[in-house]
Amino acid sequence: MGPEIAITNFGVLTDVLGLGLDELDRALVEEITAVHPRGDFKNEFLQAFVDGLKHRPETTNGTVNADVLEHFVPGFRRTTTVERIIGAPWPS
Repeated sequence: MGPEIAITNFGVLTDVLGLGLDELDRALVEEITAVHPRGDFKNEFLQAFVDGLKHRPETTNGTVNADVLEHFVPGFRRTTTVERIIGAPWPS
């Protein structure tokens, strides 16, 4: 990963999962979120996630995207890796 990609990835992990949040200056975090409030970020983020995937659930196999659909879309059940291996077109 190049430095720009790595810092963007870490920023997303901090913003979405709180990774490293406890290592940031609390006063600075409060200052930034006062100017840029998070609102209902968690629920809005997850809804955007679902909206972007629900019309193409087959693309989520083997990704965290399947976790989101399985949680929010009634009747969605992910195909497991074991099921995919057993169902492969090879004779054995």
